[in-house]
Amino acid sequence: MFYNLLFYRQVPKWLILAADLVICFLSIVLAYLLRFNFSIPLRDAHLLPYAAVYVLIVRGIIFLVTKSYAGIIRYTSTRDSIRILLSVLLGSFVFSVFNFVSVYFLDGRYFIPFSILIIDFITCTFVLTAYRVVVKVTYLELNNPSKKKTDVLIFGAGESGVIAKRAIDRDAGSKYKVLGFIDDDDKKIGKKIEDVEIYSGKDLVNLLKTNTIAHLILSVQKIKPARKKDIIETCLAYNTKVLNVPPISNWINGELSFKQIKKVNIEDLLGREIIKLDENKIRKDVIGKTVLISGAAGSIGSEISRQMAHLKPKVLVLLDQAESQLFYLELELLSKYPTCDIRIVVGDIRFKPKMEEVFKKFRPDFVFHAAAYKHVPMMENNPDEAIQTNVLGTKILADLSVIYGVNKFVMISTDKAVNPTSVMGASKRIAEIYAQTLNNSGKTKFITTRFGNVLGSNGSVVTLFKKQIEKGLPITITHPEVTRFFMTIPEACQLVLEAATMGNGGEIFIFDMGQSVKIVDLAKKMVKLSGLTLGKDIQIVYTGLRPGEKLYEELLNNEENTLPTHHPQILVAKVRSYVAQEINPEIEDLIHAAEFSNLMDIVSRMKKIVPEYKSNNSVFEELDHSGNNSISEN
Repeated sequence: MFYNLLFYRQVPKWLILAADLVICFLSIVLAYLLRFNFSIPLRDAHLLPYAAVYVLIVRGIIFLVTKSYAGIIRYTSTRDSIRILLSVLLGSFVFSVFNFVSVYFLDGRYFIPFSILIIDFITCTFVLTAYRVVVKVTYLELNNPSKKKTDVLIFGAGESGVIAKRAIDRDAGSKYKVLGFIDDDDKKIGKKIEDVEIYSGKDLVNLLKTNTIAHLILSVQKIKPARKKDIIETCLAYNTKVLNVPPISNWINGELSFKQIKKVNIEDLLGREIIKLDENKIRKDVIGKTVLISGAAGSIGSEISRQMAHLKPKVLVLLDQAESQLFYLELELLSKYPTCDIRIVVGDIRFKPKMEEVFKKFRPDFVFHAAAYKHVPMMENNPDEAIQTNVLGTKILADLSVIYGVNKFVMISTDKAVNPTSVMGASKRIAEIYAQTLNNSGKTKFITTRFGNVLGSNGSVVTLFKKQIEKGLPITITHPEVTRFFMTIPEACQLVLEAATMGNGGEIFIFDMGQSVKIVDLAKKMVKLSGLTLGKDIQIVYTGLRPGEKLYEELLNNEENTLPTHHPQILVAKVRSYVAQEINPEIEDLIHAAEFSNLMDIVSRMKKIVPEYKSNNSVFEELDHSGNNSISEN
């Protein structure tokens, strides 16, 4: 009964208080015995019962005030131990004060000798803390015997690593035991933390080989991306899951819970160094200004909105058709940036009267144009919609920017605009061309930014793969050799803001996307990160290239070259220039043709404007084979 009460039921508080007082009684008696070498003089022996009662009354009152007895013993924490220490210390202080009163105002003798008070303080603090720790350790061992626990490693033997270990030890539901710490600091190697050895980072492979390691927990708060990538890939090779300790700012009440330690994301395998921005210069440009963001509810648009809100513009206008996503974005931004003046506009960039009303009302100083149709196969089947949104929508916003004196118009383009093989890519290239031709039409500076796929964006293969893995469905890949460039959404948007600041008008900025990644390799790593086994728990199915899709993406046209900028990850593409009087009538005719949904006619006109546009795996390939890009009349 006592066993069940102590380890499986919540012990009544009065019983814990009674146990604490018994320990206090035994402690003062032991202090007397130790002080007098177990031979207490008659006078002190006569005073001992009074001293014991006095000690119990004072300590009992202090325990009641500080509630040192209120914690659940089997979950004793550092805070509980500190509370006990302070309670005992306060009691000993009261005894010391009474001693001085006794010496100077009563009988001229100490009621309890100071040597006994010191012994009592040490003994009482130690025993009150120790019995709680013993109960906790016994409870944890009975519920989670060490021999039944699975081994884990913690990368990082710093403060965060120690806290992560304690979170594992404290979590009664955890089935894990910390086998060791891993650290790259040679000064720590061979030492121990809480009886757990610290190993060198060079020993990681050997530890994974010789032990069954369930998880490696990355506790280092600031680790180089390349090193992080190396650690993750090493663990994946030995089927060890990698978990990540969240930033300290995300800990609840300053404490880390084991449940907060999450799986690493596929983004961590990019191994890209953190982008350093000249935030002060960007803030100086936008502070006190009105910024309009089209497509604000999308993946890129919403992240630009977040970063722009952080920079504190005068007014932030968020434009999109998607009312629900706009609503949630507004709530998010207002909670993080309550002083930012955010205006929400639900509207279609293809509807000129509405857009004119927006420009007339807000008079934006900066326009970030992220609204577009971006899904390649879908636009291959709907060229008319691609033209209406990607070309006409861009034209309307660009024209209004000139009319209303916008300082800078920043267009978000894509690597698919380079040597386009799809309707979507070609439509974005035409939009780029039109924006470039307007650069000298007024005070507005037109700037274009190009980058590849962003991890986690709407329509991203990563998002698709995650859904397929969660549902246990086969992972669908178009071709075993298909490769793509990848960036995270935040870093892509950071580079957009940096490019917007440095742009003088007419440039097409391209971003250093690093090395291209084979999609099949990406899928395999995602399967491993999910703790599944490829071929057993989940399959990969090749579906063939979709209409308009390339095997390999490019960031530059063959006829283009690049110039460096002050930012190592941003280059300026040198592209051929277009004469507005020559190209704009063709773009106008293309927009007009899109109203009639004659798909072959629309695409034929697109190929005339963008001669390098060669369709791939598409019904429009016949236009390339025939060599006939003539435009029929409607």
